[in-house]
Amino acid sequence: MNERKLQITDDGSHTLYSEEARETYHSTYGAIQESEHIFINACLNTDICQKLKNVRILEVGTGTGLNILLAYNWSVKSKIPVTYYGYEPFPIRKNETLLLNYPEILGVDKRLFFLMHDNKGKFINLSNKFSVFIVEDKIENVKLHPDVYDVVFFDAFSPDAQPEMWTVEIFNSLFKSIKRGGVLTTYSCKGNVKRSLEEVGFVVEKLPGPPGKREFLRAWK
Repeated sequence: MNERKLQITDDGSHTLYSEEARETYHSTYGAIQESEHIFINACLNTDICQKLKNVRILEVGTGTGLNILLAYNWSVKSKIPVTYYGYEPFPIRKNETLLLNYPEILGVDKRLFFLMHDNKGKFINLSNKFSVFIVEDKIENVKLHPDVYDVVFFDAFSPDAQPEMWTVEIFNSLFKSIKRGGVLTTYSCKGNVKRSLEEVGFVVEKLPGPPGKREFLRAWK
């Protein structure tokens, strides 16, 4: 895995540029802004999630850990417990974690950010209502149990950079793993992604995107 380069996005939050994927981990128009729009506002802030007594989240591509911190803050504010499972085959290094400014901007204790990055393969409690378990493996290598998750954040690199991640087979596995009424969100709005999601049974809608992006996809089971 090649080195990743730190970049500042338009909202002042950081992202990393992957030489291997030739893409940034987050939108250069605003890393936090994009993730809040797609994964928090369009997913966790829906009526379905707000009514749950606890939320099980699966993230495909935990990357920098930004979505985990945003979900943690959502859990604190909503007082809804969260169990967060993530799959990331190429986790960022400790020196890269130290550079990222998400804890400062989001008002989260830096120690929690380091804790979740330093303990792959273990259940870590960031609070008494938020636990996280990150697996250092590819989602395609994992046999997911059916009807487990309420929410899926699909945040892999783009279909152009990682076509093997955006297949009918993977979406079918995710569809089965989501409970009825559950939701998947992803920043991509490509026609073949939408068709693949629909092919496995999701009801898919296009929603207005964050700055710099016209639309993104939300899919319901």
